[in-house]
Amino acid sequence: MAEPLKNLLHPGVVTAIADALGRNADGFDRRTFVALAGDGLEALELMQRALQIRDALVETLPQSFPDAAAALAASLPRGDAPGLTGWSLLPLSQYIALRGLDHFDLSLSLLRALTPHFTAEFGIRVFIDRDQERALATIRTWTGDPDHHVRRLASEGTRPRLPWAMRLPKLIRDPQPILPILTALLDDPEDYVRRSVANSLNDIAKDHPDMVAAFVAEHIGGASAERRQLLRHASRTLLKQGHPAALSNFGFVAPAGIAAKFFLDRSEIVLGESLNLRLAVSHDAKTSQKVMIDYAVHHRKANGTTSPKVFKWTSATLAPGASIEIEKRHAIRPITTRRYYPGAHRIVILVNGQEAAEAAFDLALE
Repeated sequence: MAEPLKNLLHPGVVTAIADALGRNADGFDRRTFVALAGDGLEALELMQRALQIRDALVETLPQSFPDAAAALAASLPRGDAPGLTGWSLLPLSQYIALRGLDHFDLSLSLLRALTPHFTAEFGIRVFIDRDQERALATIRTWTGDPDHHVRRLASEGTRPRLPWAMRLPKLIRDPQPILPILTALLDDPEDYVRRSVANSLNDIAKDHPDMVAAFVAEHIGGASAERRQLLRHASRTLLKQGHPAALSNFGFVAPAGIAAKFFLDRSEIVLGESLNLRLAVSHDAKTSQKVMIDYAVHHRKANGTTSPKVFKWTSATLAPGASIEIEKRHAIRPITTRRYYPGAHRIVILVNGQEAAEAAFDLALE
């Protein structure tokens, strides 16, 4: 069984923070910090632990934020000298977010120094929310930073809907201000950074699908394989939704001359079992056609209606008169993000976003 995430912040981390700050912060009350940070720690979840440690820092670091910031900076690794790294820096970035808002430039500089040792994407967001124009002016300069962790912070920290973090309502409403940051990083040499750019664009697509489709269209011409992969990953939500312009960006046009025959190996299934999906697709048009084949499982809801979940299957180029036959196993098993209800379900085949065939099955819970 995997170790719970909350255990990444454990009493040993508290001791490591106490030791580092004890060396670098004048007047730091190590004993009080350890007592406050460790009080009932093991009963708390991950982010609760981070906030408790942060609050202990508030009580024990110097009240002058510049003095506290100097102690935090001195506690980071420098050259061959060891320092705090990893999850021990999560509560430190949250401390900066809480206490550093009145010291804007100093705080951003400190978060930039922290991020090579543990991402500062959670700490930076309050500064964007407080003064978006000022924060983004600084963050844009990071796109040319020699450290790829800092470049990634420029894209990841500005994601409108970053998981586990506060949302950025202004950028959800209007993401145009971060598009220059993402554009500057499209051809970053590090895949780590490019994946972040793709995820940010995918976030934006959930609220502004046409904007992202247009962005991809603008930047896909003559793209390298790496940029093309980034743009495809950025379009994943739109492609699943069958967004016409997004599909067109990758050569998937409305299907013509396509016929599909779809079969399930059974019409009844018990939760925990799998279905075998069999699909035959033929093409009788006069020119070759590029097809993207997905399928949507329409899960039954409590009120008897259904809600689709799209799954990727395959892509192919069909010559005139060509056909393909493919199979796939699909498990219907319990997961934490979905509640199943018994009764009629259906699976719909999507070819270039268009419904092409379907089959139904009944689900029993036991």
